[in-house]
Amino acid sequence: MRVTVEQLKQIPLLSGLELHQISALQAHAVIKQYLPGEIILHEGDPLPSQLFIVLGGRIEIKKIASTGKETILRTLPAGEIFAATALLENGFAPATVVAQQNCQILMIERTALLELIHNTPEVALQIIAVLTERLQHLHQTVHGLVSERAIVRLAQYIQFSALTEGTDVTEQGELLRAHLPYYQIARSIGITYEECVRMFKQIQSSVCYHRGGKILVLDRAKLNAIAQGEYHI
Repeated sequence: MRVTVEQLKQIPLLSGLELHQISALQAHAVIKQYLPGEIILHEGDPLPSQLFIVLGGRIEIKKIASTGKETILRTLPAGEIFAATALLENGFAPATVVAQQNCQILMIERTALLELIHNTPEVALQIIAVLTERLQHLHQTVHGLVSERAIVRLAQYIQFSALTEGTDVTEQGELLRAHLPYYQIARSIGITYEECVRMFKQIQSSVCYHRGGKILVLDRAKLNAIAQGEYHI
């Protein structure tokens, strides 16, 4: 399915481009639909020479260990790019990418992007900034899995989700816009589903979990203290 100019304009990476630049990309871009649970990229697969962008829906980026244990490295909403290393080399997918919801994935040919970058270096800087942020997040994730207590990792994960996805202020507290079910949180911070349920009960004075992954932050200061390892449950 072909992408429209209006859809391209909605992508943060491309929103600052001139109309003629976006129109030039349009001829080299296609949209593919994915159903919930459908695999977009398998870990180890050769990466096509394309830039991948979540146009609609949400995806999970996960690693599966040789033991079969699955860890969710990141969830990305609409507007985010992924597998950006495909722009730099003919490499392989470093992780498995799965549609968490009904997804529209935009794919733009590398040759068209490289020509755009040649004429508009600012686009390259934005892509580098995204890659740098992803590497920092991955480093923090790995460091946390090794050195931080599980309760600290949980608090930090909630903080990160609130920061990146935003919150809505209610009479009871701050409601995270992202829905985070137990299984997703557990796989993201390296614990079991049962441990995740138990820990939410431990921090229920600062964070309240509702069915469907709705999370309400009741006491931001206490949550911050847990995330910094300064508040012992």
